Amino acid sequence: MKISPFRLSVTTLAVTACLLGTSAQAADKDPIRIGAVTSLSGVFAQQGEEVLRAIQFAVDEANAKGGVDGRKVLIKTGDDESTPKEGLQASEKLARDGYKFLIGPIASSITMAIGQNLKRWDAMLVATVSKSDKITGDNCKPRMFRTNHSDAMDVAMFAQWMKDIPQKNFAIIAADYAWGHDSAQTFTKAAEAQGKKVSLTLFPPLGTKDFAPYISQVKADPGIDGLWVALVGSDLIAYARQAQSFGLTSRTTLGHAMIMNFAVNATGDAMKGIEGNMEYGAEIDTPRNKAFVKAWEAKFHRVPTDNEGAAYNGMEAIFAGVKKAGSVAPDKVAKALGGLEYDTIYGPALMRAQDHQLVIPNYVGEVKEADGVLRPVIVRDFPASLVPEPSGECKMG
Repeated sequence: MKISPFRLSVTTLAVTACLLGTSAQAADKDPIRIGAVTSLSGVFAQQGEEVLRAIQFAVDEANAKGGVDGRKVLIKTGDDESTPKEGLQASEKLARDGYKFLIGPIASSITMAIGQNLKRWDAMLVATVSKSDKITGDNCKPRMFRTNHSDAMDVAMFAQWMKDIPQKNFAIIAADYAWGHDSAQTFTKAAEAQGKKVSLTLFPPLGTKDFAPYISQVKADPGIDGLWVALVGSDLIAYARQAQSFGLTSRTTLGHAMIMNFAVNATGDAMKGIEGNMEYGAEIDTPRNKAFVKAWEAKFHRVPTDNEGAAYNGMEAIFAGVKKAGSVAPDKVAKALGGLEYDTIYGPALMRAQDHQLVIPNYVGEVKEADGVLRPVIVRDFPASLVPEPSGECKMG
């Protein structure tokens, strides 16, 4: 049947009006305002730079696809200067400026300081690299979430991993702040559970530049055949360089959040062969991660780093909560996200309602050649079924 020009024009106008109406409806929706508060200076600056890059990537990607739930995503940044005091000031300013979905702190101490004020600011926080069990334990908050591995998740993995580690007597060199002490305690428990021992534990303060006194103590004890390292930021870089020059062999070194891309890139081959846990790796074999890696490579001509993958995953949590809530009110999004099952770059995952911990698999990696560069590569994965149950210390009242 031949359609008359008049009927065709009426149909076209109707479709156009419908599309314009949809666009206008989407434009009327409040945007998602992301407050990226991370370490752009101080000891955690290298990690903060990566985290911010991934947050911006997630924002750009979402907006290129028409936004999230029909909402444009806006971003504003703040520098926590690697300290809780500055983190509080930067976060409060972002929240009072309307950027109430906070994300990006590196140190657990900063994350917990921010978490104490979320209700007062009418804000919400997603931790993407902070590991302390207190975040989802006795310091948990209804508006605070974690999308990375906790220390408890790591210790559950370490207990399995340690079964295959031949070394029997370990020394620990860990940063002298909350996470470093948690890591030392975590590793000691895992080692002792396998009949191994920790005969030396050292806590260099943040900002240490000369690790010779600590390395010398390890070398002075011939009975130590393994080393657990849990350092951060520029301290980690300084340590790795000095450990190589002092002849501590990588074959006996295991690391907690040690084999990170920024540290490997800054230390040449000093970390080659070292094994450790990984928050994220480009090798994760899920459809969503493959798409993420492909898009990232197209823009940056390399695979995403551990911090970048973890930060991107945190942004996806905010987006999932907004979609579920159909709102950008932080309290409503927080309620929607608690207990939500959704697809992630790690695969389908549950954001536990009891403590707001995302339940995901865990990984051990090794620093080796891949894609023509030296970088951390996943060599073993551990299923999400290993994730321990909530401790019971979290009270969401």
